[in-house]
Amino acid sequence: MNEVEKFNEEVKNNISNQGQNNSLLDSAKEFMQKTIDARYSYNFSWMGRPIIAYPQDMIAMQEIIWEVKPDLIIEAGVAHGGSIVYYASLLELIGEDGIVVGIDIDIRKHNRELIESHPMMKRIHLLEGSSVSEEIVSAVKEIAATKKKIMVCLDSNHTHDHVLGELNAYANLVTKGSYCVVFDTVVEDLTNDWAGRSWGVGNNPKTAVWEFLKGNTDFEIMNSIDSKLLISVAPGGYLKRVK
Repeated sequence: MNEVEKFNEEVKNNISNQGQNNSLLDSAKEFMQKTIDARYSYNFSWMGRPIIAYPQDMIAMQEIIWEVKPDLIIEAGVAHGGSIVYYASLLELIGEDGIVVGIDIDIRKHNRELIESHPMMKRIHLLEGSSVSEEIVSAVKEIAATKKKIMVCLDSNHTHDHVLGELNAYANLVTKGSYCVVFDTVVEDLTNDWAGRSWGVGNNPKTAVWEFLKGNTDFEIMNSIDSKLLISVAPGGYLKRVK
C-alpha cells in the first residue's frame, strides 16, 4: 500500500468510526438543534451571495461535484442565489460546459438582479414557477435532454408531498453514479419547534425520501457522507444513483 492509499484508508476508517461513536453523534445532534434555532445557516455567503447552508454540507457538495463533474445541476430552491452561484463556480473551475438550472416559485426582484449581474451567471439558467408544475418540469427535461451527467438538489418547499413530487419529477433525470441531494431532512430528527411552518416531524423531506425509496431501488442513501459530516441539514438525504 502506497502513501496515498494508506492515507485514504485512514480517512475511510476514521469516517466509519465517527458513524459509530454515539457520544459524538449526540453532540452533533445537540449542535444542530441549538444552531437551527440561532439561524446559524444564515451567517455565510459565497462570492457575495447569501448561501443559507451549513458549511459542512457545502464541502460535501464540492466533493460530489468534483467526483461526478456534471454538465447539469438542477436545483429546486433559489432564495438569495448563494448555492447556485457556488455550484456554478465549481463548474467554472472544472472548466467544461456545465450549467446550473435554478428553480423557484418566486425569485424576488432584488435577488434576480444580483444573481443576473453576477460573474457566474454565464453558467446559470433561472426558471420561475413551481418546481412540480408541468410547465417547469417540461422545461427542465428539455434542457436535460442534451446533457450527459446530471445531478439534482432539492431545497425548496420542505413538505412531504412537495418533496415527493420533486423526487418523482426529477430523480429519474439523475445519471448513474451521480446524486440527488435532498436538503432539510434533518427536520425529522430534531425536537425544534417548527410552529408557523408547513412542515415538521412526520411531514418533511426525510419522510418523502423514505416514501420514494420504497418503490425505487435505483438510489441508495450514502450513510458514509452522514458519518463524515456529522453536522448536516441533509442526513439520509445524500442519494446516489447506483443503477
